[in-house]
Amino acid sequence: MRDEPGWAEQRREAAAEHERMLERRRSGEHERARGLLRRFAAAAAAAGLPAQPLRVQGYGGRGSARTDRTGWYLRADRTAAVGTDGEFYLLTARLGWRDRARGVALAPSEPPAVLGAGGRDGDSIALADALERLLPGWQQPGGRAAEG
Repeated sequence: MRDEPGWAEQRREAAAEHERMLERRRSGEHERARGLLRRFAAAAAAAGLPAQPLRVQGYGGRGSARTDRTGWYLRADRTAAVGTDGEFYLLTARLGWRDRARGVALAPSEPPAVLGAGGRDGDSIALADALERLLPGWQQPGGRAAEG
């Protein structure tokens, strides 16, 4: 007969190790995405891709507010952007009347490898593909970014 307390402890340790492995993988994905965004911001600036003031949308379409950042929207619905600083920003928030009047200070978020992952079909796009849509050929030697 198996030793129940020992078996339970082994299962807890296996689950904890599995969680540590998942966290390392997520961390690695965030770091790769962060590097991609920083390289893109530098290439976009070098190519003269015009940045625009970023706006935050209220949950449920309840208004919008200006922010203290400029950059490029990554999604057509303008819910995510890369700033000129190379950081990733989520652009939805609970907005009060004061936020809409005075604006919002954005804080960077952990960048995903896939925008909209886990959403409805057709709502997700790889971060690299979203960046390529903004500035085609930006990663290629002699590409558009290299011309600027």
